[in-house]
Amino acid sequence: MDDNDYMGLALAQAEEAFARGDWPVGAVVVNEGRILALGQNRQNTMCDVTVHAETDALRRAQSAHGLPAIAGSTLYCTMEPCPMCAWALKLAGVRRLVLGLRHATLDRVDMGGYSIEAFCTMVGFDTLQLTTDVRIDECLEIRRRWGKDQVRTAPPDAGGTAPR
Repeated sequence: MDDNDYMGLALAQAEEAFARGDWPVGAVVVNEGRILALGQNRQNTMCDVTVHAETDALRRAQSAHGLPAIAGSTLYCTMEPCPMCAWALKLAGVRRLVLGLRHATLDRVDMGGYSIEAFCTMVGFDTLQLTTDVRIDECLEIRRRWGKDQVRTAPPDAGGTAPR
């Protein structure tokens, strides 16, 4: 399997979350070609704001395989991790992050100037390797279909004020 295949698994998790009414985000933890866990956003259905796809996948991987198995792993995620999730990646020892969609690409206004790179610089997470834009169009499509992100609206001279 390659990055596209693993991101396909993450997208399937995002679709399940979407169908349930949760934020459509999916994640997969892989180490040395072995899938350790799948995760999806469950914060609405579990009434727990900390159950993002990344933390769900990390919790499941740790429960099934122990924390040492996560060290050096790759996490595939359909959406750029928030600061809480980025910190969890650091603590778990995730070495590589493969992203579908970035907050800036979606033009989210609630994330300010946040990026995973800025977070890594701020906290000294200099071991994280980053691959971006894997299956980005599919990741963007599910977020647009969901339609609940706080995004900039197009200026009136650019076709109205519909969310981008």
